[in-house]
Amino acid sequence: MKKIALAAAMSVAATAAFAGNVEEPVVDVVEVVEESSSSSSGALLPILALLIIGAAVAASD
Repeated sequence: MKKIALAAAMSVAATAAFAGNVEEPVVDVVEVVEESSSSSSGALLPILALLIIGAAVAASD
């Protein structure tokens, strides 16, 4: 009985191991192009914040 159970388990494992095709899978390549933004747009908000804070400090004196 143990031999039958072992043979059944081995046959199930063998069919799962050899399922599929021997050829390499074909993978489609998708290129993602991201538009680059100018570097000054990232620095605009901190510069404006510093100007507003500086104006507030200058006006409070």
